Amino acid sequence: MTWDQGKEELFSALGTGLRCGPSLASMDLRKRAWSVCAVVGLVLVVGEQSRAEVAREVPRFDGWYNSLGSPRRGAVGSHLVRLVPAHYRDGVYQPVQEPLLPNPRALSRLLAGGPSGLPSARNQTVLSLFFGYHVSFEVFDSRHPGCPPEFMNIPVPEGDPVFDPAATGKVLLPFQRGPWDKESGQSPSNPRTQVNLVTAWIDGSSIYGPSTSWSDSLRSFSGGLLTSGFEWNMPKHGGGRNLMWSAADPSTGEQGPHGLYELGNAWANENMFTAAEGIIWFRYHNYLASKLHEEHPEWSDEELFQNARRTVVATFQNTALYEWLPGYLGDKRLPPYPGYQKFVDPGISPEFQAAAVRFGITMAPPGVYMRNRTCHFQKIINIDGSSSPAMRLCNSFWKRQRTNVKTSQDVDDLLMGMASQIAEREDNVVVEDLRDYMYGPLRFTRTDLVAMTIQRGRDFGLRSYAEVRKALDLPPVKTFEEINPKLNSTNPQLLHDVAELYDRDISKLELFPGGLLESLDGPGPVFSAIILDQFERVRNGDRFWFENKQNGLFTDEEVQTIRNVTFHDVLIAVTSAEDTDIQHNVFFWRNGDPCPQPTQLNASMLYRCSNATKLNYFDGSKAGFGIFIIILLLFPVVSFLVACMVAYLRKYRYRKFQRRRRRAGAKVEELAAGITAYEWQGHKKPLHPVSVEVDEKRRLQVSDTSGAALRCLNLGNQDYIDVRLSNDRHCRALLLKVAKEYDLLLFFDDESKRTAFVKHLRTVATVIGQEIRVKETREKGLLKEALTKEQRAQIVETFIRHAFSKVLEIEKCDAGDMSGVSHEKAREVLQCELAASEFAEALGLKPDSLFVDSMFTLADKDGNGYLSFQEFLDVMVIFMKGSPEEKSKLMFSMNDIGGTGFLSKEEFARMLRSFIEISNGALSKNQAEDGIKAMMEAAGFNDKEKISWADFHFLLRDHEKELQFAKLNVKGMEKQGKKRLSRDQRVSFICPANRSHWLNKKSDGPEIRRRRKLSVNAPNVYVKPKRDQYIRNPVQQKIQHFKRFIENYRRHIVCFITVYGISAGVTLERCYYYGLQAESTGIPETSMVGIMVSRGSAAAISFLFPYTLLTVCRNLITLCRETFLNRYIPFDAAIDFHRFMAMTAILLSVVHSLGHVVNIYVFSISDLNILSCLFPKVFSNNGSELPLKWSWWFFQTVPGMTGILLLFTLSFMYVFASHHFRRISFRGFWITHYLYVVVYILTVIHGSFALLQEPRFHIYLIPPALLFLLDKLISLSRKKVEIPVVRAELLPSGVTHLEFKRPQGFVYRSGQWVRIACLMLGTDEYHPFTLTSAPHEETLSLHIRAVGPWTSQLRELYTEESLIELGAYPKLYLDGPFGEGHQEWIDFEVSVLVGGGIGVTPFASILKDLVFKSSIKSKILCKKVYFIWVTRTQRQFEWVSDIIREVEEIDTQELVSVHTYITQVAEKFDLRTTMLYVCERHFQKVWNRSLFTGLRSVTHFGRPPFVSFFSSLQEVHPEVGKIGVFSCGPPGLTKNVEKACQQMNKRDQAHFMHHYENF
Repeated sequence: MTWDQGKEELFSALGTGLRCGPSLASMDLRKRAWSVCAVVGLVLVVGEQSRAEVAREVPRFDGWYNSLGSPRRGAVGSHLVRLVPAHYRDGVYQPVQEPLLPNPRALSRLLAGGPSGLPSARNQTVLSLFFGYHVSFEVFDSRHPGCPPEFMNIPVPEGDPVFDPAATGKVLLPFQRGPWDKESGQSPSNPRTQVNLVTAWIDGSSIYGPSTSWSDSLRSFSGGLLTSGFEWNMPKHGGGRNLMWSAADPSTGEQGPHGLYELGNAWANENMFTAAEGIIWFRYHNYLASKLHEEHPEWSDEELFQNARRTVVATFQNTALYEWLPGYLGDKRLPPYPGYQKFVDPGISPEFQAAAVRFGITMAPPGVYMRNRTCHFQKIINIDGSSSPAMRLCNSFWKRQRTNVKTSQDVDDLLMGMASQIAEREDNVVVEDLRDYMYGPLRFTRTDLVAMTIQRGRDFGLRSYAEVRKALDLPPVKTFEEINPKLNSTNPQLLHDVAELYDRDISKLELFPGGLLESLDGPGPVFSAIILDQFERVRNGDRFWFENKQNGLFTDEEVQTIRNVTFHDVLIAVTSAEDTDIQHNVFFWRNGDPCPQPTQLNASMLYRCSNATKLNYFDGSKAGFGIFIIILLLFPVVSFLVACMVAYLRKYRYRKFQRRRRRAGAKVEELAAGITAYEWQGHKKPLHPVSVEVDEKRRLQVSDTSGAALRCLNLGNQDYIDVRLSNDRHCRALLLKVAKEYDLLLFFDDESKRTAFVKHLRTVATVIGQEIRVKETREKGLLKEALTKEQRAQIVETFIRHAFSKVLEIEKCDAGDMSGVSHEKAREVLQCELAASEFAEALGLKPDSLFVDSMFTLADKDGNGYLSFQEFLDVMVIFMKGSPEEKSKLMFSMNDIGGTGFLSKEEFARMLRSFIEISNGALSKNQAEDGIKAMMEAAGFNDKEKISWADFHFLLRDHEKELQFAKLNVKGMEKQGKKRLSRDQRVSFICPANRSHWLNKKSDGPEIRRRRKLSVNAPNVYVKPKRDQYIRNPVQQKIQHFKRFIENYRRHIVCFITVYGISAGVTLERCYYYGLQAESTGIPETSMVGIMVSRGSAAAISFLFPYTLLTVCRNLITLCRETFLNRYIPFDAAIDFHRFMAMTAILLSVVHSLGHVVNIYVFSISDLNILSCLFPKVFSNNGSELPLKWSWWFFQTVPGMTGILLLFTLSFMYVFASHHFRRISFRGFWITHYLYVVVYILTVIHGSFALLQEPRFHIYLIPPALLFLLDKLISLSRKKVEIPVVRAELLPSGVTHLEFKRPQGFVYRSGQWVRIACLMLGTDEYHPFTLTSAPHEETLSLHIRAVGPWTSQLRELYTEESLIELGAYPKLYLDGPFGEGHQEWIDFEVSVLVGGGIGVTPFASILKDLVFKSSIKSKILCKKVYFIWVTRTQRQFEWVSDIIREVEEIDTQELVSVHTYITQVAEKFDLRTTMLYVCERHFQKVWNRSLFTGLRSVTHFGRPPFVSFFSSLQEVHPEVGKIGVFSCGPPGLTKNVEKACQQMNKRDQAHFMHHYENF
C-alpha cells in the first residue's frame, strides 16, 4: 500500500484524514473523540504557521547559529562543557588507570552483579527506558572512536568466567578513546576536551540527522515526506551510504549497511528497541506532512517538510522534558521556563554523558515482550528455531535479519509490548546482557558495558564522586557507608567490597560507581542534579525552543496545543493501537492499565546469549597475500630472464652477422678427403666431426671439416697397433690406443664404415710390418677405458708439477693431486713422456715454433721423439738454478746443430728468428729482418763467418740481470714457485727496488744508462727511494693515510655527504614526524614501523630520483667544468654519482615497498575506525570495522597500481643497466633507460593520491627537471643537424676511422667526447666515442673499434661494397661535446696518460693538442707528459703509432715521454723473451728506434708496474705538488692505476689525482 492509498483509506474512514493504518473499522468512540480533538489542534497549528510563514527562521540541522552571539555553541563538533575541572594523571590528557584505580572489569562484576527479574520500584516501563535512550542520542554522541586511535584496553582478571574461562590472564576488552578537540590537551591549562558529534539542542537531530546532507538523504522531496521503505510507514533500509553506524551483529557476525534502517540517529540500529523509537518519529513526521499537504495543497515540498519538522521537534521537546524527564527522575521537575537566555551554554557535560545519563542501563531488562492489541504476548523465535517468551536483549544488537520484527505491524507489537513491560529496578544491578554480553568489535564480539562506562569516565577525565558532589553543593560523604544508608543496611557487603577496591579512600571513588551506589528507586542526588542541570541548560539556551515566544515559531495557543500532546497521542496516531490499547502515561504502568505483563522477566527464562567470538581479519587472505609477495620478489628474476633472452638474441644475430661476413669473404672449403667420423672428446662434450686418413709417411692424420690438422699419429713408433671395438649399440665406436699420448675414440655413421677403416688400418700395418690387435668390448667399457685429452692434460700437468717440485723443492702436497686417477693412470704419470706438441703447449708456443724445435731436439737425448721425466728435469734444472753462463751456453747449444762449438750466420739467424717468432706477429717481416741484421752486426758477423760461445756470451754482457732471472714460464709454475719475481724485477724502465750486489755498483739503473747512450733525452724517472721517511708507528700511519684520503677525495666526500646527508635528513624528518609528531594521524598506535620506513624512504627517493637527473646533464656539466665550480664539484665522477644515487634510490624503493607490505598487512587486520583516522579522505568510520582486503590496496588504489608498475619498470631498468647486459645489448639498455620518463610520471601519480600526506615529489622534481629539460633542448638542437662524413678508413684490428665535417660553432677541448647516431643502421640510438682529433684541426675524427653489433654494423656500412651501393658516405648525427676528466690534463704540471687498447683514443687528441700548443709557444701549465700505452700488440692499433711518431717528430722540447707495453708476449724474464728483449735493445742502440713500433720510445714486454713508476715520479719531480693521472681502458687497467694512486697518496709527497674512463 502506498502512502497516498493509505491516506485515502484513512481519510475516507475518518472523514478528516486523521488516522493511518489499514485496520480502522473497529475504532471505538473514545478513539474517535481523541482524533477529533487532535485534528482541531493540528488545524489551528497549521493555520498559524501559514500566517507566519514569511517571518519564521528555519533552524539549521547542524545546530550552528542557534546562539547568535556564539554561533558554534551547541553545534555539531562543539566542546563538552565540564561541571568540574578535568582530572588527568599528567594534568593534560593521560587517564588515571590501574593501579591507582581498580580494574574496570573487576569493579563491574562486583558493583553491577546481581540477579535480574526485580521490577522497577516505580513501575517505569521499558518504553520509558528506550525513550530515554533516544533522548540521549538526541543531545550527544561521543561514542565514535577518536583520531588518532588511542587504546585503553581493559585487562580481564585471570579466570573471569565469561571472558577468560581458560584463566590465561591475557584477555583484553577492546576500548578506544573518544573524539576530542585537537587544539586541546596541550598543557595543564588546556587539558583534553572531548567534542560532541551531534547538536546539544533538542532539535530533532536524532530524527532528521545532524547535517543537511544527512537530512537530504532521508527525504523523498515529494509532499514533504521522509522516504519510505518496502512499507509506506517504515523507513528504507541501508544501501551504499555510510551515514548510519553499522557495527557487526555479535551473534551472527553479519556486518555492512544492508538491512539497517536509515534514520536520523546514527546509532538507531544498535538494537531493535531503539530502532522502534526512531520509527515512531519517522511515522509522525510523515503523518503531519500528509495532513499539512491536505490542508495546504499549494505548499511546496520544502514548506511541507519544514512545517512538519517544526511540529515534530516541538512535540519531541515537550515529551522529553515535560513528560519523560519528571517520571525518570522520580517527579523531580525542571523549574518553569524562564524564556530564552542567550548567555546559557547548552553544551553537554562529560559528567552527564559518561556517568549520569548512563544510570538508565540499570533499568534494562534481559528481554522485551511483544504483544498485539488483544493483549496476546507473542512467542519469540530464537536463532536455532526454538521459542522464548521475549526477545533477548543480548541477541538483538545490530540485527540485519529480523526474524521477529519484519513488518510495520511487528514494530507496533513491539511498542505495545514495551509499553506493558515493567523495567528492571533502579538500583546498581545491571543485567548480564549488558554486563557480560554487550556487543563489541569483530575481534572480540562481546564486552562489558559497565566496565566500558567506567573506562569512558577515565577517558574523559571525570573527577571523583566526592569532588562532583561538592561542586553540586551537596552534603559531603566521608565513608562509603554514608553514600546510601539504605543499601548499607540491606547489602553492607557490597559497600565494603567496593571500598576495599578503592583502598577505603572515598576520595578515589569514581563518579559512575558512586552514582550507582547512591541510587534509590531512581537516580540519586548527584545524578539527578547533573541531569536536571543539563536539560535546563539545553532548554533555556535554545533560541528555537518551542516555548520561546521571541523566535516567532509558535503562538501561545500553538504552544498550549503542543503541551497537551503526549507520547500516548503520538503512538496512537502512528501505530495500529487504539486509545484503549495503551495506557495514557506510557512511561509507567499502573494497576488497571491495559495488558499487564505475564511476569517479570529474568535471564533464566530466555534463550542464552551467544558467547564472545574472535575474528582474525586476515583469515582467508594469507595464501593470496603470500603468493603476491612472491610474485613481486620475482620481478627482478623475470627481468633477468628477459634480459638473458635479449642477450641471447643479440648474440645470435651478431654471430649470424659474423658468419655472413665470413661467407662473403671466402667460399666454404669442402671437406678434406678421407674417412669421415666423429671424435669423442668426453662425456659432457659434443661429438666433433673429423676426417681421418693415412698419409704417404704412414702417419694417421686427423683433420677437422675445414681440412685443418688436429693431430698426427705416427703408427710406426708403437710396438703394436691396439684397436678396441664396441659390440653393442649399432657397433659404431672404435678406440685407438696411443702410447704416450691421449687415445683416439671415433664414432662412425654405421658399422660398415668402421669395418672399412679397420681394414685400412690392417693394410697399413702390413706395409709397415706392425702387428695390429683388435679387441671387442661394450661401448660403455670402451668410453671408460679411453684416455681423453683432458685426462692426458691432467697427467702432463701432474708430470710437470712433480718435475718442478724436485727442482724448486716444493712440498709434495702442492705438486699435484692424483687422487682422482686410477692406479694404472698414476703409473702412466711416472712413466709419462712428453710429445713435442705437449712440450710446446706447456711453454705456451706453437708446435712448429723454431724455438720449440731447437729446445726439444736438445732435450731429447735418446732421440725417440718424446721427453722422459729425467730429460725434462735436466733442462729445467739449468733454467731454474743455472748461472747466466750456463743458460747462455744452453741457448748456444740449442742452436749449434752440428755440435761444432760455433754458430754460423745461418744458425745465428735461425736462433734470432726463433726468438722473434714468440712476438706473435708483433713484428712485420721487414722489421724482423732489420732486427736480425742489427744483432748480427753486434755479434761481429761483419768480420767473422761464425762465432764461438765466448763471442755469444760477450754479446749478452749488458744483460746479466735478464739472464740471472731468466726461466721457462711453464703452465702452473707461476703458482708453485716460492721465489717468484717481484713486480720491480720485471720492469724494464725502472730498476728494481731491492739492493742486489750488482745494482749497488751504480746509482743509475741500466735502462737509464742505456737511454743516455742512445742520446734519447728522456728524464731519469728513477731515484733510489729513501725508505726511512716512510717509517712510522702503525697508529701514525693510519692517521696519515686517513688525512691523505680526506685531502685526495675532499670534493667527492663533500658531495657525497651533501647528497646523502640531505637524503638522510629528509628520511629522519619523516620518521620523526610519523613516529613522534603525527599524533593526528594515529601512526604510533597502528603501523608506526611500516609507516616510518615507507615514508622515510619515500622522502629520500623523492630527493634522489629528481636530482639523479643532474648527473646526466652532459651539456651543463661540460659548461660547469669551465667555471669555478670545477674546484668544488668532481664532475668527473658524475656517472659514478649517477650509479650510486640510482642504486640507492632503487634500494630505497625496495625498502619502501617492504615497508608498504608491512603496512598493507597491518591495514588488512586493522579496524576501520583506525583506517578512517589514517586515511580520512578514503574511509569514513561507519562502525562496520571490517577492513578492506589486501588486494584492494594493491589493485584498486592509485598508489598500489602505480607502485607495482614502478617496481616492474625499475627492475627492468636495473637489470638492463648492469654492466654485463649493457655490454651485450646496448640497445636494450638504451630502450629500457628511456623508461625513466615512465618512472617519473608514475612517481608523480603515485604520490598525488595523498593517502597519508600531501604530495611532495613535485617540489623536489621541478628544479632538476627544468635543468634537465634545458640540457635536453641543447642536445636536441644539435641532433637535428646531419653531419657529412669527409673520409672513412677501415684500419686493422676492426678499427674504423671516421673524419667528418666540424659543425659551425663547435668548440671543444682535447679529451672530450661526443655521441653519434647513424640512421642508416635502422636505429636512432646514440653511442659515446672520444674525439681523436685536436681542437685546432678543421675536421673531427673518431676511431671506433668494432666490438659489438652496432659498431660492427657501422664498420660494415663503410666497407667498399656498401659505399658503392649507397653512392656516398652515410651521414651521422652528432651530440656533444661533453666534458670528462681527461680534458683537465692541461691543469697539471706533470700528467700521466695511461691508455689500454682502444682506450688510447682520448690521448691521441691530447698528444696532438699538447704538441701543437708547444709549437705555437702557447702558455700552458703542463710541462711534462708521460704516455703509457698498453696493448696486446702494437699492430692492433698502428694508427696510434702514426700519431705518436708524428708527436715525436714535432716534440722538439721533449715534453712527451712515451712507453709502449706489449702484453701478448710472455713477461720479460721468461727465457722465451730474453733474447727478444736483447734484440730490441740492440736495435734501439743502433737505429735509435724501437724494433717493434719504429718509434723512439722504448717498447716493454709485460704489464706496467704503476707503483714503482709513480714512486719514481715523486722523486724526479719533487717540486710538483699534484700529478694528474688519466687512464682509459678496460676496468682491470683503470682499477690497477687507481690502486697505485691510492697507495702513493698515503705518502707525504706529490699527490696523484686520478681521472679515468672505462669502455
